[in-house]
Amino acid sequence: MAPPTEKTKAQFSQVLTGIEHITRHNQDPFKIKIENFIGYTHVPVGLAGPLHIRTPTEPDKEIWAPMATTEAAVIASCCRGCKAANASGGIEVHIGEEGMTRCPVFRFQNPGDALRFARALPTFQKPFKEVAESTSKHARLQSLTPHTIGSSVHLLLSYTCGDASGQNMVTIATDRIRDWVLKKLEKEYKIIDTFVEGKLSSDKKPSWRHVTVVRGVETVAWTALSESACQRILGCSSAQLYDFMRTTQDAGIRNGEHGSNLDSANILAAIFIATGQDAACVADASWAHLTPEYDQASKTLSLSLYFPSMPVGVIGGGTSYATQQEGLRIMQCNEPGGKRRLAGYIAAFALALEISSASAVVTKTFAQSHERLARWEDGERLRSKI
Repeated sequence: MAPPTEKTKAQFSQVLTGIEHITRHNQDPFKIKIENFIGYTHVPVGLAGPLHIRTPTEPDKEIWAPMATTEAAVIASCCRGCKAANASGGIEVHIGEEGMTRCPVFRFQNPGDALRFARALPTFQKPFKEVAESTSKHARLQSLTPHTIGSSVHLLLSYTCGDASGQNMVTIATDRIRDWVLKKLEKEYKIIDTFVEGKLSSDKKPSWRHVTVVRGVETVAWTALSESACQRILGCSSAQLYDFMRTTQDAGIRNGEHGSNLDSANILAAIFIATGQDAACVADASWAHLTPEYDQASKTLSLSLYFPSMPVGVIGGGTSYATQQEGLRIMQCNEPGGKRRLAGYIAAFALALEISSASAVVTKTFAQSHERLARWEDGERLRSKI
């Protein structure tokens, strides 16, 4: 990026006239990874938990989660959901597949040439893998899938990226593959143009692609709420919670809803910001499927919350800043293997919020909670007793 001209500097000064809070900081601007840096917007950070989390591969843990949000009631509600889950044995987390996708495009004169190239692509996986992995010590090409659309071939590439989220990593690796194709195959296959991404990877957009092809980490969190925990902590029965959740599922179907959950995006956004994730990737992760199952005999309500794609990382990008590093440390995710752990913990806290939000609607206290916690009286904020 070229240094700013004197005219640009003057324009900056004019824009920033009277701006006081954004520009007040003591950070070294040369260590900031954005352009035209002017300062910080401070987002309040609260702590939710503790949440008892079980996994098949590690000892049980009590986890707290930092949440950066300007919305009142979210953290208080999540804490109540944690309390109800803890009283029922906690939340169990399972981690599935992982991958980070990028999808370059190769254009041809006609569909025939495109189809010929698409059929040949699987034979090039070995050189593609060598080229891609030469760009990074973390990126590993795990699959390639060609999709022919008219006279273009969209090549969906999936990588593993270690503990990094990997969006930039796979972009660089994919660009090297694109260069290799142009040097080695352009004339033979009559390629007329290429792009490093043609939108089929659905980067930072909600889509069915994230349900069928993992972009990030696949994870599911589940718990079995007892009748006593629901009555004592949530103020309603497990049957009432189940009936409400089934009702909202029917409405979601009528509404053409993307996924099936109550408010998981609240937790995604809050923890993403607090731990240095790419906030725009909340769009990728927002598809989540809440499944309620009720046992009439025991009055137990089993709840599972499935995220097919959660793009997170614990190294690189925004995770390198000091406050975000502390956020990861609070969640016990600032160590090797922390990426998969972080995805699971986010899913668990999202499930805790689903539990509490549903009970607030059932007990007719949802509006009152927001009214009470979001207002100011005599200059002091009313706070919930957790």
